[in-house]
Amino acid sequence: MTKKYFICVTLGGRGACGNVSRLAVESSLREQRHCVKRKWLWLCKQMKVSYFVLQIESAAEEPRVLCIVQDTTNAKTVNERLTLNLPASTSLSKLYEDVAQKAGYVNGTFELAWGNISDVAPLDQASEMSLVESGFEPGKRNFLQLSDKDGEQPQIASVTDSSGLDDSSQDRFIGPLPRDGTVGCSSDYSSPSYSYSSILNKSETGYVGLVNQAMTCYLNSLLQTLFMTPEFRNALYNWEFEESEEDPVTSIPYQLQRLFVLLQTSKKRAIETTDVTRSFGWDSSEAWQQHDVQELCRVMFDALEQKWKQTEQADLINQLYQGKLKDYVRCLECGYESWRIDTYLDIPLVIRPFGASQAFGSVEEALQAFIQPETLDGPNQYFCERCKKKCDARKGLRFLHFPYLLTLQLKRFDFDYTTMHRIKLNDRMTFPEELDMSPFIDLEDEKSPQTESCTDSGAENEGSCHSDQMSNDFSTDDGVDEGICLDSTSATERVLKPKTSLTFELFSVMVHSGSAAGGHYYACIKSFSDGQWYSFNDQHVSKITQDDIRKTYGGSSGSRGYYSSAFASSTNAYMLIYRLKDPSRNAKYLDVEDFPEHIKRLVQREKESEEQEKRQREIERNTCKIKLFCMHPFKMMMMENKLEVHKDKTLREATEMAYKLMDIEGTVPLNCCRLVKYDEFHEYLERSYEGEEDMPMGLLLGGVKSSYMFDLLLETRRPDQAFQPYKPGEVMVKVHVVDLKSETIAAPVSVRAYLNQTITEFKQLIAQATGLSAEPMRVVLERCYNDLRLLYVPNKTLKAEGFFRSNKVFVESSDSPDHQVTFTDSLLWKLLDRHGNTIRLFVSLPEQSPGSLAHRTSCPKVSGDSEDSFEGAKGSGQSVEAILEESTEKLKNLSLQQQQQQQQQQQQQQQHSDHSDFEHIESPAAEPDGATQPAAQVTSGGSTGGTASDPENQFPSEERSDSDVNNDRSTSSVDSDILSSSHSSDTLCNADSGPLPLANGLDSHSITSSRRSKAHEGKKETWDTAEEDSGTDSEYDENGKSKGEAQYLYFRAEPYSQDDAMGDNQKCLLVNVDKRITLAAFKQNLEPFVGVTSTQFKVFRVYANNQEFESVRLNETLSSFSDDNKITIRLGRALKKGEYRVKVYQLLVNDPEPCKFLLDTVFAKGMTVRQSKEELLPQLRDQCKLDLSIDRFRLRKKTWKNPGTVFLDYHVYEEDINISSNWEVFLEVLEEPERMKSMSQLAVLTRRWCPAQMKLEPFREVVLESSSVEELKEKLSEMSGIPLENLEFAKGRGTFPCDISVLEIHQDLDWNPKVSTLNVWPLYICDDGAVVFYRDSTEEPMELSEEERNELMKKESSRLLKTGHRVSYSPRKEKALKIYLDGGPTKDSGQD
Repeated sequence: MTKKYFICVTLGGRGACGNVSRLAVESSLREQRHCVKRKWLWLCKQMKVSYFVLQIESAAEEPRVLCIVQDTTNAKTVNERLTLNLPASTSLSKLYEDVAQKAGYVNGTFELAWGNISDVAPLDQASEMSLVESGFEPGKRNFLQLSDKDGEQPQIASVTDSSGLDDSSQDRFIGPLPRDGTVGCSSDYSSPSYSYSSILNKSETGYVGLVNQAMTCYLNSLLQTLFMTPEFRNALYNWEFEESEEDPVTSIPYQLQRLFVLLQTSKKRAIETTDVTRSFGWDSSEAWQQHDVQELCRVMFDALEQKWKQTEQADLINQLYQGKLKDYVRCLECGYESWRIDTYLDIPLVIRPFGASQAFGSVEEALQAFIQPETLDGPNQYFCERCKKKCDARKGLRFLHFPYLLTLQLKRFDFDYTTMHRIKLNDRMTFPEELDMSPFIDLEDEKSPQTESCTDSGAENEGSCHSDQMSNDFSTDDGVDEGICLDSTSATERVLKPKTSLTFELFSVMVHSGSAAGGHYYACIKSFSDGQWYSFNDQHVSKITQDDIRKTYGGSSGSRGYYSSAFASSTNAYMLIYRLKDPSRNAKYLDVEDFPEHIKRLVQREKESEEQEKRQREIERNTCKIKLFCMHPFKMMMMENKLEVHKDKTLREATEMAYKLMDIEGTVPLNCCRLVKYDEFHEYLERSYEGEEDMPMGLLLGGVKSSYMFDLLLETRRPDQAFQPYKPGEVMVKVHVVDLKSETIAAPVSVRAYLNQTITEFKQLIAQATGLSAEPMRVVLERCYNDLRLLYVPNKTLKAEGFFRSNKVFVESSDSPDHQVTFTDSLLWKLLDRHGNTIRLFVSLPEQSPGSLAHRTSCPKVSGDSEDSFEGAKGSGQSVEAILEESTEKLKNLSLQQQQQQQQQQQQQQQHSDHSDFEHIESPAAEPDGATQPAAQVTSGGSTGGTASDPENQFPSEERSDSDVNNDRSTSSVDSDILSSSHSSDTLCNADSGPLPLANGLDSHSITSSRRSKAHEGKKETWDTAEEDSGTDSEYDENGKSKGEAQYLYFRAEPYSQDDAMGDNQKCLLVNVDKRITLAAFKQNLEPFVGVTSTQFKVFRVYANNQEFESVRLNETLSSFSDDNKITIRLGRALKKGEYRVKVYQLLVNDPEPCKFLLDTVFAKGMTVRQSKEELLPQLRDQCKLDLSIDRFRLRKKTWKNPGTVFLDYHVYEEDINISSNWEVFLEVLEEPERMKSMSQLAVLTRRWCPAQMKLEPFREVVLESSSVEELKEKLSEMSGIPLENLEFAKGRGTFPCDISVLEIHQDLDWNPKVSTLNVWPLYICDDGAVVFYRDSTEEPMELSEEERNELMKKESSRLLKTGHRVSYSPRKEKALKIYLDGGPTKDSGQD
């Protein structure tokens, strides 16, 4: 039968049905698919009908939205994905209905939120907005999360017949995905050996979980166990909190009471434990500490006992959990017995005895072993008071009575003495559901004829007795004790006791999953209401079975050796809690209606609080949170805040809220403020809201969202002004007016324009806003940094010119001849170029008196100029421009007078280069003309600037050391790394706007070739890679002065006061400078303000964390700096090209601390080691009080704390010795002249081990001519007197000085390796500084008594601990578990 398509239409109010053949429709769709929809619409129009079902083509063509929903409401569904393929026009309310149908939930009991955005507001369930309008993307996967609503899990919908569903819902392409537990879902809990079979919703289990704060699973397990203990819960409810006596925040019983009430009455899926931990005195860091649940149990019980003093609950813990046992020793000859009574709260059961190969298989076996006595015989005999001699005895424990709640701790955590690690024992240990403890009471011993069991005869807790001293002291106390009383009846009477009196029922298993290094706790607890077992795993509560309990016995497949692996993860029982089966005493949980009155009041308060939280969450879900900006009308600074407004509040109310939030009341009236749509990133005013003052903010902002693609601006006006309307589609233009005469650029004026306007129309618009003439107007658009475009085509639109939402233009309107010049050569371009590259810097100057200036300089003329300039800068009567003009003119005249002197000095340096003054090594002998090049004209206002001639000869004392001027803060290598990431492509621009080429033809980052001083002219040239770290390239001489063309780079400085940021009375400058200026030129401009030449001060860049790093690359520009960066100037000689800062440490091989810092100094590339030693001598004398001769100390390589290669006097830095920024070297004082003469020699540090004396002799150096083992042994034999055939040696291990305990050195080192050379395995001695121990093989170790060995062990441990050279396993330091009764720990200022 041919199927028919039925199209139902309405014609004149009556319905009609038309039949269309399916074949005809399919043919039409194949042949004319592109026009089917148009024809149907035309047909309907011709027939004047309205159609309400037309899905043949429209549904097929409409874009679809793929929604992937993750159900996070419980652990069973968290790994499932619900897939829905919906039309793009589907509303959000319909989406909720479809998800509810798919997930099987009641609509309205869950929330949907974006799954790929954190902290996001849920989607509005009542919204009729389409999916596309709500942010869904057709053709892409849209991830959503289904979560609880108001903390309550979704309600399960009743199962209905699917045939009754609406046909339209079946046509929405909701992809099928099985929801049953057998297909497509993962287990709720997974571990290597454990998984639960099912997870039920909270409404079915009836129990509430606890939120894990971070690592508080151990706390959650114990709290749930206490909550599920009827006797403890009921007793806690009966205690009444007196608020007048204690702060509820710090009251532990009260917070536990609140928690238990919430666990019993709350509708939430899980509740927080932060109030409980706060009452413990814990801060947030405690949540990240893992602790043992048994330790927490003991500490918490102690705290509760302290809090419950003088109350009815004072003895609650003892009544429920305390038992008693006897610790006895019985003489096997006379029967005399010594004993002591102990109490316990739990019984620790050994899993595997020490040294045993098998573990106990059950709790019963472990209990039997716990009370099994041991025999004291042989050297361990017991001294009997009756026999008056040492006799064989039996020592053991007897249980006197058990508590009502019996706690067994399975000691799964142990210590492996082989690996010195803590480990976890995962062996299998079974435990019964009902435990009969009668076999473990007062076990019969093999008695001598005079020996009987006895109790205390006099003292309460300890004493001694024999068979004729038996008494029944405990029978008086047993009547009031809640535990099981064991009187002194005969063995026959004990056997006749009913077993039920000592039968305990298991109700809690606290499980640990993981290893000794860390893991996770959860609890399996049986409810006494219905006998059902539940798993309480933090916030998840689920039903489990006896099979699940049996899985916690532990055990693993395969052989595991003596101890389990220290890091093997496994899941097994750790604590067991049993309750005595006694119908007369077994309590039931209190129902809500049976609560005491104070608990009912507490329940009501908590209910009200929960309702308030629910209302607050509802308000939060309906609150729009959007960024708010406001330009302060007087301070002219942009303020930022966050506006939180309810979606139903009107725009007028939101404006008033923003007015108060920005704190401008009293500054401008409210009627002079309005909110406008704003794009902060582009500084663009998108639109204003005229006539929409009464519209709700929810509609105005497009709904409640977690984030908005726009912001709001609180705009203000003067009372005499009117607000300009901002229409959508307009672009915002900031217009800066340029004045060529004064060379100034005015503050921006905002103008609104349309993209389809022409340049001519745009000029007219600007003319109206600025009052300028439109005819001669030049308009320059700055599209991005340094991209200036002159808009000269009249009919070109703004869109074609590249205008965007927010734009910046510069306008100039004058009759200046500058109009006739090419734009890139015009004054306008120069001003704009300077404006775009000028940055503002805060420069902190050093504190310095005029006297210190004179002391630091030896040239009177230079000193006077610098001093005058500096004093002028400080005065307030003279402008900064005048100071600069005066000082630079003086320096220019001085430079002209001294040019000939420079040439003469250059010739003198070449003639006397053999004087070993490393300061002059930088002058290239092949480039004598370089010194005559003019200095760079890096000035303010075009005036030339320069410095005095080479000051090296004028400041001889300053060259030698700058370690007294805070050199510890100079980190040139770090600074170089930062600078190297800057815009290296920025070139210095001259008046012709062309890049200034460097003298060597390379860019500023190229590796250049340099020549050494005349003393090394004959040597092969090396590549100078040190330029990457410090110094300058060859464009600059050693003072950083430019050899290229004159530059016009802007520099303007003025005094600045900022006491808060820069310190009291700190001299500061506010510098506006072209960031294309080099560091060298920047320093030259600062000379008049610092008061010394640029070579005598250092520049430190200050970062956000107030760390300072020295800037040393003189040829680098300031392009890495930005506005408002801070710079600190410090006095002291700055690094020049090829120089490196070096830290010098003294090597003290026989001191407890062999590495001692001495000073900072400067080494230069091309300097010899001897030259550097000569430079060090006066510094060592002045700063370190070390008066040395040059031949009685050496320099050597330092790697961490290890001494390395010895540097010989003729070695050259960068040629023979690699050197880098912040280099470190050892200085070693010699007791005799240097024996190292060539690189072929090898210096080894040796130390003799004397076993007979159990001591190590001091280090002594041995210099070898080769790497031969025989030579080493010969030198050691000659030095020590040990016969060659008896000498043994071994290489030291670890960091220098390779410390090792004298108790271990004889066995632990690899003595006498079978090798013939030192540079092979296992020695690998290839460099100076290796440590070698040696000994006499015939010398036997000293025999030590146990006391002597222990004493020596303590001494060695203390010594090695102080030196810190012993490498051993050191796990993360654990923090002790403490509960503070006074609300928190006391802060000890002296405590670490």
